[in-house]
Amino acid sequence: MPALAVPAFAAPALAQDTAPERPAYGPRLEGFDYPHPVELATVASQGKDVEMALMDVAPDTPNGQTVVLMHGKNFCAAAWEGTITALSEAGYRVIAPDQVGFCKSEKPDGYQYSFHQLAMNTKAVLDQREIDKAIVIGHSMGGMLASRFALMYPEFTQQLVMVNPLGLEDWQEMGVPYVSIDETFEGQKQTTFDSQKSYQQNIYYSGTWKPEYDKWVEMGTGMFAGPGAEQVAWHHALTADMIFTQPVVHEFGNLQPPTLLMIGMTDKTAQGRDRAAPELAQQLGDYTQLGKTAAAAIPNATLIEFEDLGHTPQVQDPDRFHAALLDGLVDA
Repeated sequence: MPALAVPAFAAPALAQDTAPERPAYGPRLEGFDYPHPVELATVASQGKDVEMALMDVAPDTPNGQTVVLMHGKNFCAAAWEGTITALSEAGYRVIAPDQVGFCKSEKPDGYQYSFHQLAMNTKAVLDQREIDKAIVIGHSMGGMLASRFALMYPEFTQQLVMVNPLGLEDWQEMGVPYVSIDETFEGQKQTTFDSQKSYQQNIYYSGTWKPEYDKWVEMGTGMFAGPGAEQVAWHHALTADMIFTQPVVHEFGNLQPPTLLMIGMTDKTAQGRDRAAPELAQQLGDYTQLGKTAAAAIPNATLIEFEDLGHTPQVQDPDRFHAALLDGLVDA
């Protein structure tokens, strides 16, 4: 592992949040309650057994179908709370894991992150539960992961759904300069509730904010204020590098499952905008066009656009989002 890798017992030396009443959580999100019971699954990955946390929610009236939910980088499985409820009430079994390196899952020392590896980990968990087909839904970074999963396991993927996925453009190819993991790590250590709220308000929600969004910001940033803060920051730096260096957009033409693209059009998310040249920065993250371009590149794609919603339409307007989602899901 690189020299800056920090063991789990290292004491944090991070920027202090300006709101001291904000909660602090452990490196595996200890202290934050999920909306459903959390189970631990063990998968063999990179020469060791690694724990993945997940919620496996059974519906009262099953329709025989399973949905797998993949969270974004600044989110956890718990942030799918409303979507889990909507899908479960409609009869779907819902499995919502925390990916390795995130939230309540293990953050192994010396781990090499790739979308291929995270997809394999997820498939191993599903195999353990004897699931042979599922609808795969990914949001933000989870959209990139979901598309990689569908490319690797097309026969397993009944339908691919991407909600404001990252990586609808290749930032590096467009000219955004690369930064080292070490430099990214230093930036991640500065994460606070206030910094993340400011970022999300500007980029995700076009300057608007609702008090109920605070919970999800606290969920993620609470780990940066707790006893495992540097460990969390290091793994966030590793996964940020994965997002930047492993685009999936060039392979969209190879996607086989029916694909539903759900795009909040006021979203401005683009990794590296802050280090891009001003002219380029203005071009990045234009979801008014990115969804259309992706839908044209993906065989058998359906595009749903929300003109007045941003990066997290499932949080911003859950009733409208879930109605559109349920209407767009295909039968087994």
